[in-house]
Amino acid sequence: MPALPQSYVERIAAQLGEETGAFLRSMEAPRSYGLRLHAPKLSPADDHPALRSLTAAFGLAPVPWCGTGYTYDGQARPGKHPYHHAGLYYIQEPSAMIAAELLDPKPGDVVLDLAAAPGGKTTQIAAKLQGEGLLVANEIHPGRARILSENVERLGIANAVVVQATPGELAGRLHEAFDKIMLDAPCSGEGMFRKEPEACDEWSTDAVAMCAARQRDILPDAAAMLKPGGRLVYATCTFNREENEETIAWFLAGHPAFKLVSARRMWPHRGEGEGHFAAVLEKEAGAANEPGKPEKRRAKGGRAPRADAGALSALKLYASFAAQSLPGYALPVAGVPLLFGESLYWYPQPEDSPLPAESLGGLRTHRPGLHLGDVKKGRFEPAHALAHAVRADQAALTRDYPAFSEGVMAYLRGEALLDDHGERGGAPAQGWGLLCADGYPLGWFKASGGQLKNHYPKGLRTN
Repeated sequence: MPALPQSYVERIAAQLGEETGAFLRSMEAPRSYGLRLHAPKLSPADDHPALRSLTAAFGLAPVPWCGTGYTYDGQARPGKHPYHHAGLYYIQEPSAMIAAELLDPKPGDVVLDLAAAPGGKTTQIAAKLQGEGLLVANEIHPGRARILSENVERLGIANAVVVQATPGELAGRLHEAFDKIMLDAPCSGEGMFRKEPEACDEWSTDAVAMCAARQRDILPDAAAMLKPGGRLVYATCTFNREENEETIAWFLAGHPAFKLVSARRMWPHRGEGEGHFAAVLEKEAGAANEPGKPEKRRAKGGRAPRADAGALSALKLYASFAAQSLPGYALPVAGVPLLFGESLYWYPQPEDSPLPAESLGGLRTHRPGLHLGDVKKGRFEPAHALAHAVRADQAALTRDYPAFSEGVMAYLRGEALLDDHGERGGAPAQGWGLLCADGYPLGWFKASGGQLKNHYPKGLRTN
């Protein structure tokens, strides 16, 4: 990594005192690497052969503050493993795992991840919700929102809505709407120096001041969207007090309905991880509305997706497909069908949802729930997202290969496969099925004439 700016070193020395030397030595050490199992698919409690395989291949060691988190050997390449394609884990820096643990969402909660991309905290929250309640994941930048959507899809999350809005836009719509809110605030990234050396080059005292000002713009909007009695976790991946303790103190001074429950700072010289800060704030039950914030309203402009006869007609096509190809799978109860163009979604809508389907008009929505599939000339074609949201035993037709077999590698490259499993002397398999690695779905194929036509998305294929 490049040399640390002298002004940065002086600030760290003033903050850490006698620990400064240990911190500076840690900046010269190799960075930490981590991944988090996605418990709905693979949990540490399962003692599954897949976990034993990953432990041996990557040198996994538990992260003390996250029951599903592990560090791994820096020479390993977990992003290239077929289990990563199957959504069994999310690659995440170890200290970043602390924030969602402190948020502590429960099944049935309505949760907002306000600055969510690329999706580490979103997917961690989703795992804790266990498919119940609602998760709204917001990202203001279009490209990063697409990456967020792809990660939500890969992990098979059905009860999440990915939107693209400013915090102010959301605060105008969703006043006191959420039980829990995660604010992983934009910051100067001092905890990224080992991971991304360009963050070190971009650091300056002016950048710290600019980030602190931005955080103080965002925090009141987050506060306005939290229910009385709710919990907000404010997190950064930076070390300075301006963006952390001083920003929290500034916020509490102007928001007497809130109290600081705890704050935790992770340092790279004290344990595994690149560094993180997380503060737990709670809003007093029965607190009055935040001053100056508008009541919940629907923004003007735009059109909501069609939850009408077209969506119901598309849902019938899906039901016919599911009866034949996914007889063991049932859609989540708390949802409604939505049609975006020819794409059918199952939109999560628990009772008393703050974001019912009809309120989406004018809100840029990248992923309105679970993408079931597309209706093309009266035919239903299942979506890749659906393959990740179901289990292999819920499908009528599967083809299962060992993780690093040529069958799996060819499938991930986008190649058609010969159906060498056979049908015990009967006719060749026909129709939609799931191609699996050690029992975990990777995506769809369509069987016909002894071949498995590949439907793995082109943008995800390997070389």
